[in-house]
Amino acid sequence: MVFKEIYHEYKNLVYNLALQYTQNSEDAEEITQDVFISIHEKLHTFQHQANIKTWIYRIAINKSLDFIKSKRRQKRFGFVISLFKKEDESSHLEIPVMSHPGIEMENKEQLDILFNAINKLPDQQKTALILLKIEQKSQKEVAEIMEISAKAVESLFQRSKANLKSYLQQNEGR
Repeated sequence: MVFKEIYHEYKNLVYNLALQYTQNSEDAEEITQDVFISIHEKLHTFQHQANIKTWIYRIAINKSLDFIKSKRRQKRFGFVISLFKKEDESSHLEIPVMSHPGIEMENKEQLDILFNAINKLPDQQKTALILLKIEQKSQKEVAEIMEISAKAVESLFQRSKANLKSYLQQNEGR
């Protein structure tokens, strides 16, 4: 398959998956670019042992998780720097505003609470939840993408539900 064909066939899939991880269109666009740069660089190494769509999912998930980790490090670094600045020099850390296109909800606060809870999940649980419930993949497909057993996918999903429930219950009292 030619890179151009791959890009046109999978660009929306990659963008939407990245958007599920970041809830920010600019970040999702950046991740999408990174994914297709990686695909372009590694296409000659693709073994065809897995489906190309599965391979692209893996790259997109890894790039999304790496992007989120990088953002967290930048925030921590910015916070540490702000501790050493004089009070008049200090700048406030800005929390990114969620800009999830296509979703308009009357109660944005509840949506923010839900996404914050999802973002607190461990990476594997978050990935299983996104692939199963948002991307509507079967347990077998998720197992293949994540390179784990279907039983492990079910376990991750159940733990993600329990953790989400716990996070949301803790937030109810606030």
